[in-house]
Amino acid sequence: MAQTAEPDSSASAARPAMPMRHGPDSVADLAERLLDAVVNVSTTQIVADKRSVKPPKLPEGSPFQEFFEDFFNRRGRRNEPNGGVPRRVQSLGSGFVVDGENGIIVTNNHVIDKADEIVINFNDGTKLTAELLGTDSKTDLAVLKVKPVKPLKSVKFGDSQKIRVGDWVMAIGNPFNLGGTVTVGIVSARNRDIRSGPYDDYIQTDAAINRGNSGGPLFNMYGDVVGINTAIISPSGGSIGIGFAIPSEIAMRVINQLRQYGETRRGWLGVRIQQVNDDIADSLGLDEAYGALVAGVTPDGPAAKGGIQPGDLILEFDGRKVDSMRELPRMVAETEISKDVAVRVLRKGKEMTLAITLGRLEDFENGNKEDEQVEEEQEPEVAQTGEALGMVLAELDPALRAQFKIDDSVTGVVVTEVDPVSPAAEKRVQAGDVIVEVAQEAVATPADVEARIKELADDGRRSVLLLLSNGTGELRFVAVRFDEIAEPEDDKEPAQ
Repeated sequence: MAQTAEPDSSASAARPAMPMRHGPDSVADLAERLLDAVVNVSTTQIVADKRSVKPPKLPEGSPFQEFFEDFFNRRGRRNEPNGGVPRRVQSLGSGFVVDGENGIIVTNNHVIDKADEIVINFNDGTKLTAELLGTDSKTDLAVLKVKPVKPLKSVKFGDSQKIRVGDWVMAIGNPFNLGGTVTVGIVSARNRDIRSGPYDDYIQTDAAINRGNSGGPLFNMYGDVVGINTAIISPSGGSIGIGFAIPSEIAMRVINQLRQYGETRRGWLGVRIQQVNDDIADSLGLDEAYGALVAGVTPDGPAAKGGIQPGDLILEFDGRKVDSMRELPRMVAETEISKDVAVRVLRKGKEMTLAITLGRLEDFENGNKEDEQVEEEQEPEVAQTGEALGMVLAELDPALRAQFKIDDSVTGVVVTEVDPVSPAAEKRVQAGDVIVEVAQEAVATPADVEARIKELADDGRRSVLLLLSNGTGELRFVAVRFDEIAEPEDDKEPAQ
């Protein structure tokens, strides 16, 4: 597998001394050594001119009506994608050289997305046209290649895992197309999830990052790249001291795959997971909230073949503890395809270890379809009703399926009403939800639900875990606490 290259001799000079306790006195020597490895990425995209002006409103039968309609119709046809006048749209970003011999440059995917032409502008004024080797939208990374006349100045990746909150870092980029710009700050936080993708694990910094810094490197005080600047939070578009960088730990793996294959090759487990909160942890008998709760399993996927079931709580993956739900997708994606991994799960109060052979995520995303299942029609029966946890329950029948638009593939007990001041309402349970399981036991009638809840209450449980489905079959877990349930009043009207 291709590896990101070591820098040339000019970039591997002796590391500077560690910064002073109160911050570095100067980063001039460090910046001078690194500036030439940071580039400006200029892109051009050809788009059809879709600008249009609405015709004026004229009285019906006006002598000018026919003239204006003819004029604007001709103008509209000229501005259509197939007949309009094309425009050149340009954008700017930053990048950096990781292999000077082979001309390999790293930047953000959003910097070069949909570009027809990519030009790399170097610090000495040199301009080279770049070839796109590969992109990954999930981590917002792209790898480019130029043909250098001579070896380029390059930098190397450092270990982002060693970065601590409070460490000094330096960003170099090309904001506002002003040329190489250096800013310095500290690591404000780590492991930030800004919900930009499935593998968010950003380094947050207060080093000024502005428009045009995207794709540029974030250096530690040794001159190693520990992050790739990619996003900011700002109401004005300028820096307010909240910037985010992709950690080198994540970036290096993706970059190596893009260099070698032109695409990513991530592991795939085939589960839909949910965060474990304190209520869910309590309903499962856990002292602390951790792990990833399986809300759904892809038919014929690796997890299904290995025996993972909805309701399983994944505690460990390949020997690593799953502290939170969002850690599992990264663990799986970073694992080699076709590898046999041990997955430790908690199922109905018992721990077990399952052997799973991972698939490839991209194969599934590129068109593997789930087989449709057709169930045989059954004779309708008289529907049962019941009440529990502030919910009015009913047995599913054709009329209720039609009323709440519930697919035939969904089975369980339908919720027809929810008391707005009940604990179920606080967990956003609503009419039309279907209870599939109660405490990891399948239910088919309201009596099943009531009996299972009574059993748990008699066992001293403080909450009950419900597996709910919406009308299309999408599953989620909610935990409802028993100690929030009010006693029913005698004069309360019976459920209809």
